Amino acid sequence: MARDADLEDRVRAALSARSTVTEKAMFGGLAFMVDGKMVVSVGNGGGALLVRVPRERDDDYIGRPGARRAQMGAGRSMGPGWISVDAAALESDDDLQVWLDAATSAGTP
Repeated sequence: MARDADLEDRVRAALSARSTVTEKAMFGGLAFMVDGKMVVSVGNGGGALLVRVPRERDDDYIGRPGARRAQMGAGRSMGPGWISVDAAALESDDDLQVWLDAATSAGTP
């Protein structure tokens, strides 16, 4: 899946208040790292946004509209804590913020 420059800009703006955000090409997309740890990546994992959530909160997020288990290729689940989110579920800034909050919440590795 090609990277979405608009979504990258939205993520960048939403995380701009944090002093520890870096960007790195990985997983075939653009990953946003907080404190050196990948929290979201744009344009990979089979959805518009690949989100890393705390494993113990996986069930809270996997059932949300547009969310599904991220895969590294056909039939290769990335496992609990890795969620792909479709673009349709990220249309508003509030929708995007839900996922950024999930990814940056306490306990996310």
